[in-house]
Amino acid sequence: MSDEDLVQLLTPAGERVAHPVYDAFVEDLTDDDLRGMYRDMVLVRRFDTEATALQRQGELALFAQALGQEAAQIGSGRALKTQDHVFPSYREHGVAHVRGVDLADVLRLFRGVDHGGWDPVAHGFHLYTLVIGSHALHATGYAMGVQRDGLVGTGDDERDAAVVAYFGDGATSQGDVNEALVFAAVNQAPVVLFCQNNQWAISEPTTLQARAPLAARAPGFGVPSVRVDGNDVLASYAVTQEALQRARSGGGPTFVEAFTYRMGAHTTSDDPSRYRSSEQEEHWRRRDPIDRLRAYLTARGALPQTFVDELAAEADALGERIRTTVRAMGHPSPASMFDHVYATRHSGVEADRAWFERYESSFLDHEHGQQQPREGSHR
Repeated sequence: MSDEDLVQLLTPAGERVAHPVYDAFVEDLTDDDLRGMYRDMVLVRRFDTEATALQRQGELALFAQALGQEAAQIGSGRALKTQDHVFPSYREHGVAHVRGVDLADVLRLFRGVDHGGWDPVAHGFHLYTLVIGSHALHATGYAMGVQRDGLVGTGDDERDAAVVAYFGDGATSQGDVNEALVFAAVNQAPVVLFCQNNQWAISEPTTLQARAPLAARAPGFGVPSVRVDGNDVLASYAVTQEALQRARSGGGPTFVEAFTYRMGAHTTSDDPSRYRSSEQEEHWRRRDPIDRLRAYLTARGALPQTFVDELAAEADALGERIRTTVRAMGHPSPASMFDHVYATRHSGVEADRAWFERYESSFLDHEHGQQQPREGSHR
């Protein structure tokens, strides 16, 4: 899939290039803002490394890396306002970080001790969705609710809200995403459908999923679209700002295709060396999003060594805290899986809980008065 026609504000070498439309969306960013983006990307990559190591040590059942996709996530995430709401898939660790989610809590899902790990309302960041593409419909429906609550197009910047759904290129082959585009278009829903085209749907390349850029599909539904260099944090920030402003003002949905590359495996159960070449990986390694912003900041004298040293220490501290926190996570009661199915108690769920607790208690060791693990038990 070609990288032509991408919105780009930083070249792979870290050189700033002008853009007639999107320069206006980054002109107010200060050096502190840019260092903040750099810090976010460095910390999220360290989290990625630590989580991958924990899975290899048997502490996590599975992990989905975001390695190489930091710019698309941090740039778009920093364009969000507090009142916006995000529907992620399962590798949006960078967006989670920007929304204030403790990254250690993200690993509760991958360790299998919680269905989520954080309060979606508190962070404006929904729980991860592992079903490919289904949350594009959830996001569009949520956006229609925001619209009907009168929280769009009021002209009040602190009130008008938008919704973002993140998904990968493989999800665009699912009916759910196409149905979301239909609903979003006909209802002018305030939603941004943000596709991180990392070029691989597990082992299937995008070239075997589409004969044209993914962004070219959206206008057929009546949804404007844009292709952006997903390894360019400034460009990702700018195009998301424009899309969010359109949504909040009542201008309707936008489809964003962030063209990037998944440097890691699909998940830790995958071996990408079986289906892609080292030459291709090296090509994209030279387009690393963190190196790109580091080069830009260095060239403008905005990356002092004290900041670099403090950030390295912060990353080390994060890594240690991630390791310690994950290893200390306890074993929840199996019945706790019923606690958050609905916001309010539900008779059907309570009946399921009661049956499950009777089933679990059937394994009671009557001789010793203790529950013992038996074949068929969930313990």
